Amino acid sequence: MASLNLHIDNMHCGACVRRVTMALNALPNTHADEVTIGSARITTDATPNLIQQTLTAAGYPALVEAA
Repeated sequence: MASLNLHIDNMHCGACVRRVTMALNALPNTHADEVTIGSARITTDATPNLIQQTLTAAGYPALVEAA
């Protein structure tokens, strides 16, 4: 599994953090290690493209970087 850092747009509150966490944890072999307003650190086997598509569909566009 790879560790990735995400820079996430449109996160403004605790409810946003929860939605992003739920979206990330719904991906196969993915665990949201730390999600805060505007960023996240995850462990995953998912491709960066899948992560970006999932978060964009949830309303939170993201930039994925290797940890």
